[in-house]
Amino acid sequence: MKWLVRPLHEAGFRVVALDHHGNNYVDGYEPEGFLHVWDRPRDVSFALEALAREQPLGPVGVAGFSLGAYTAAALAGARIDPQILWAVLTGTIPLPEIPEFPGALEALRKKHPLDKWSRRALDAAAADLSDPRVRAVFQIAPGVGGLVTPESLASVRVPVGIRWGGADTVNPYDVDTRPYLEHIPTATGSSAGPDVRHDDFFAPEPVDPTVRVRVGREAADFFQQHLG
Repeated sequence: MKWLVRPLHEAGFRVVALDHHGNNYVDGYEPEGFLHVWDRPRDVSFALEALAREQPLGPVGVAGFSLGAYTAAALAGARIDPQILWAVLTGTIPLPEIPEFPGALEALRKKHPLDKWSRRALDAAAADLSDPRVRAVFQIAPGVGGLVTPESLASVRVPVGIRWGGADTVNPYDVDTRPYLEHIPTATGSSAGPDVRHDDFFAPEPVDPTVRVRVGREAADFFQQHLG
């Protein structure tokens, strides 16, 4: 994520990048790290609490790529629909393959059989995870758009900037980006390019080698405008 961290740092922001448990290169992968997405906003709030004990935070902005973009929106008020989540877990609604973790849903079912899933778990997924310290959100190739409720998106009040790739088949525009863009009243956004794929934001040889530089600068400009 250096392409995103560097321009933010150069713009004068204090930047923290999280390694979420179960989904990072240090500790490895677990299915919960990809599918228990509601844990991620809690990770950020936990980190903010720790940082606030060191020194005053100042205005907080959250930028995220893919699942991180959902995380950013959740911290501004986006909430998961438990009925849709249950349909995904039971296979009623097919889950697109996760390139980094093929078979993630099957692995999750083995660890957590559906007959042992409780209402408490679904309630946790649908909880309000917003953090009042978050003043602005920047989403890049956002995911989970098909699982969030339009009502929760309509309640978002902080500025939201969105960028997406026109050739993204992992988080397709109509499924994952459009809900954020159309239902968040404060959202503005634009395509990063018609040929930009999801993995062009991290692939060694992206189709457009300038996309990460451009989007990173746009994120810095966005936060300078809205956070000062």
